[in-house]
Amino acid sequence: MSPAETIRVLVVDDDFMVAKVHSGFVRQLPGFEVVGAAHTGAQAVAEARRLQPDLVLLDIHLPDINGLELLQQLREVVPELDVLVISAAREVETVRRALRGGIVHYLMKPFSADDLHERLEHYRQSYQALSPGSAKETAEQADVNRVFGLGGSSRPLPKGFSAETLRLVEELLRRTAGVSAGADSAGADLSATEAADSLGTSRVSARRYLEYLVEEGRAVVQLRYGGIGRPERRYRWQG
Repeated sequence: MSPAETIRVLVVDDDFMVAKVHSGFVRQLPGFEVVGAAHTGAQAVAEARRLQPDLVLLDIHLPDINGLELLQQLREVVPELDVLVISAAREVETVRRALRGGIVHYLMKPFSADDLHERLEHYRQSYQALSPGSAKETAEQADVNRVFGLGGSSRPLPKGFSAETLRLVEELLRRTAGVSAGADSAGADLSATEAADSLGTSRVSARRYLEYLVEEGRAVVQLRYGGIGRPERRYRWQG
């Protein structure tokens, strides 16, 4: 599965209506597709084998098996399967067992669509970068930081950096990406010179902040060739 592909989701919950609601939440988020639903452990294994999903939304309380025991059975039929637990179970030991089982997140019921979307977006941005189908052959520290919830200020700002200026650079990148969303223009990225002109800073200062965001995994850089001289470095928000 490459990062550009749709993430196939199987919803497992003993309550038919709850499974339908959760499926609706998932369908609201672009890039995710609900491929099926199951209401018992046996049905979940059969559907996982048949559908080969990328991600399972797994309830703990099922009529024929504990969800944590089912987790291992699911991975036997889909070895690269990722699991996000959605459950009313709040016992510390249950949460600990789930974490030891290698889940990508644990979301307690009841929750809103926004709560689930936040976890799914984190999964898409963090775990997919390290998935077997990813184009990456080596991981960056920023990739690992995002998986473990350190995607923000994972290290102190470099000497001479201003948190306020960094915030302005981030907002500029976000706006630039947002303006061109769905458009044919190449306005989703910008150069250090364009950033400096917009922010009223020097080109050197703007480039330092942009390169820092690249190192942190919150921006990506591409080279644009053309004309005479070195290729231009173009920066795009990644979040």
